[in-house]
Amino acid sequence: MARLSSYKISWLFLYFFTLVAVSSAQLSSSFYAKSCPKALSTIRSAVNAAVNQEKRMAASLLRLHFHDCFVQGCDGSVLLDDNSTFTGEKTAGPNLNSLRGFEVIDNIKSQVESVCAKTVSCADILAVAARDSVVALGGRSWTVLLGRRDSLTASLSTANSDLPAPTSDLSTLISAFSKKNLSTTDMIALSGAHTIGLARCTTFRTRIYNETNINSTFATSLQANCPTSGRDNNTAPLDTMTSTVFDVNYYKNLQANKGLLHSDQQLFNNGSADSQVNTYASNSNKFFSDFAAAMINMGNISPLTGTNGEVRVNCRKTN
Repeated sequence: MARLSSYKISWLFLYFFTLVAVSSAQLSSSFYAKSCPKALSTIRSAVNAAVNQEKRMAASLLRLHFHDCFVQGCDGSVLLDDNSTFTGEKTAGPNLNSLRGFEVIDNIKSQVESVCAKTVSCADILAVAARDSVVALGGRSWTVLLGRRDSLTASLSTANSDLPAPTSDLSTLISAFSKKNLSTTDMIALSGAHTIGLARCTTFRTRIYNETNINSTFATSLQANCPTSGRDNNTAPLDTMTSTVFDVNYYKNLQANKGLLHSDQQLFNNGSADSQVNTYASNSNKFFSDFAAAMINMGNISPLTGTNGEVRVNCRKTN
């Protein structure tokens, strides 16, 4: 009897522990398998249509997810417009006149609502759209974990303080990502997102006129479109080789001192990040693998789950 009781106690403990583990599990790749089986295909089709119309949109959607996760966690707060109770994140320094793709997210949300209303969060749409954008430009896919819910508020101050600036040095970048429980490896891999997209003149002007760790021909070629004053919103590709293909040429540019932003070139500047840049430049499989892992890690930053937050019907405002 004593042995049987001990067995029962052990079984009950295991059962309880399993319940706790399940209840505390955050996100799942199959979260919408029953509640909205067409969610992922709907998002993918909408992303592909948007990227086919404008290649740059892939980078814009990827960046939206990043700027969402670094402020309050991956909760869709970046999508909220200002209202009477708070100022949203869209006017923060790193976002103003810079973030784009909001209308594409609106369109995706509308299409998803039509196949399953009040089910798929805006935060999850951002995470899936980021993955699908990478794939649309030739990158490798990964499994997106789902089940995030949307925030009821946003934080202008956190957007201004926690999003790394294009003027950041390596130590600042490492600290900013570490604050979000992302490793230096994650940071260097995620920086590879700059293999697609454009940056505004105001973000790289100082680099092309004042810095020395830059290829002189490269710098000169940029100055005509980005004078010492004015034309702030003129753009240049972050990857000077293949700005609409998700590949490892970003890292090859860094090896040649052709990083567009100061923060880019900091990853290859006789410092601790150089070896990882060299690895990615010569091994695309390693980059794709690390990038996928880092995106999953980033997508796990402080999600709202369970009954926290809500599932917005309109991504721009709370219900």
